[in-house]
Amino acid sequence: MPKAQNNRTASQNRSAGSEFWAGVCEEVPLIFGVVPFGLVFGVLGIESGLTPWQTILMSSILFGGASQIVFAQLWAAGVPALIVGGSVCVINLRHVLYSASIAAYLRHLPLRWRILLGYLLTDEAYAISIRRLQHEPPGPNQHFHLLGSGMLLWVSWQFATIFGVLVGGTIPDSWSLSFAIPLTFIAVVAPILKTRADLAAVMTAGTIAIIGQPLPWNSWLIIAAICGILAGWLVSRLNHQAGATS
Repeated sequence: MPKAQNNRTASQNRSAGSEFWAGVCEEVPLIFGVVPFGLVFGVLGIESGLTPWQTILMSSILFGGASQIVFAQLWAAGVPALIVGGSVCVINLRHVLYSASIAAYLRHLPLRWRILLGYLLTDEAYAISIRRLQHEPPGPNQHFHLLGSGMLLWVSWQFATIFGVLVGGTIPDSWSLSFAIPLTFIAVVAPILKTRADLAAVMTAGTIAIIGQPLPWNSWLIIAAICGILAGWLVSRLNHQAGATS
């Protein structure tokens, strides 16, 4: 039996436990960036005027990472609640892009599974599990991979937030924990950059994100994402046309 066929059969025969722990293990390297990220939010939540319980519950209910940071910053600045809520919604619109990308692999699941996995679908969990879904043969238990990566991230985020709430005031500024936020997203994106289209998408989105900072409601995030997608699609199409004519 050819090696490729053996690999396909092995993927199709993976148990739920094997898929789950594969997701957990592949997510572990990103946790080193997520934990300082959660600590930062725990500190910011208290400094913004939220109670310890409000800060902790926001991590378990909203579970939005970047949107939680923005919420705390805007709330501390006394920004009207409508604008705070609108900004959080705009930032979390990126999850619509993740959902659209991963839906084809999960739409056959019962509603209860799709709700759970949708709740756990974060930047880091998506980056890990989409590689398994796209580049490895499908299997009946493949959704457990996302469950594993998402659950590890959720538990780590909760503990990091609680730790930030409890001891945040004793953490010196010299630790520069906030620098973990961009590092986390760099670690998510860098391993999947393989083609010119990927580079075009990243460069376009990054440039627009920088120059679009003055835009209201943090709308630069969605604009940068859309323009990055269009740039990647255009480069991919041009490469395809060039290959077809050569």
